[in-house]
Amino acid sequence: MNSAHVGEQLSAYVDGELPPDVALEIADHLTSCAECARDYETMLTTVRLAREGLVREHAPDVLRARIRASLREETGPTVARVAPSPRRAWRIPWNVVAAALMIAVVSSGLTIVAGNRRASDSPVAQEVLASHIRSLMPEHLTDVRSNDTHNVKPWFNGRLDFSPTVPRLEEQGFPLLGGRVDYVNGRSVAVVVYGRRQHVINVFSWPAGPDGATAPSPQTKNGYNLEHWRQDGVEHWAVSDLNSAELRQFVSLLR
Repeated sequence: MNSAHVGEQLSAYVDGELPPDVALEIADHLTSCAECARDYETMLTTVRLAREGLVREHAPDVLRARIRASLREETGPTVARVAPSPRRAWRIPWNVVAAALMIAVVSSGLTIVAGNRRASDSPVAQEVLASHIRSLMPEHLTDVRSNDTHNVKPWFNGRLDFSPTVPRLEEQGFPLLGGRVDYVNGRSVAVVVYGRRQHVINVFSWPAGPDGATAPSPQTKNGYNLEHWRQDGVEHWAVSDLNSAELRQFVSLLR
């Protein structure tokens, strides 16, 4: 998939509207194309601004004027110009959207509450799911393969800036398979892998932001079940094609 094709589908990728195989192709492309990755981060920042909630506060007139000036610079004067290249054509609207969104927010004091919004609609959910699907390819599931928590947990030392939780749940029917380091949400994350019969469960975790703890929130996306929660300053995502009831049971044991 080339950059032009990625650009045409990047908005749908951010919104989590693409089939898993297409999302996987785009995720792989973003790891090797710095320009597309920057465009993706621009979209991601704009979406997060709208979804994660903003403090209600009217901006001063000076700030509003600066933002409007920035928007005029992005759109430019109404004069004839050379037709933009295909890549530039699909990148410009998001710059305008970002500036326009900021104007709407600071002018009206709009408050958007993310709260209990379905996490499956978020770009992070799309990234987590794409990573889960990619891990199912041969030799991609684990970097350290072991059913012993005393082998898996220490393996993360020196590879991450935090230590993930690695409980042993074999007696409860969820054997530990190993772990790996992956890249999600703009950072390296821990992935601890469990099994359930023929099903694979990937548990992603990384240090959370300032938000407090949240209860597990179940979602279904493209035939996969996801559970998302925050606990003890850590963000967690569990992903599997296991049925939702058993995945919920697994998460309750994990917590």
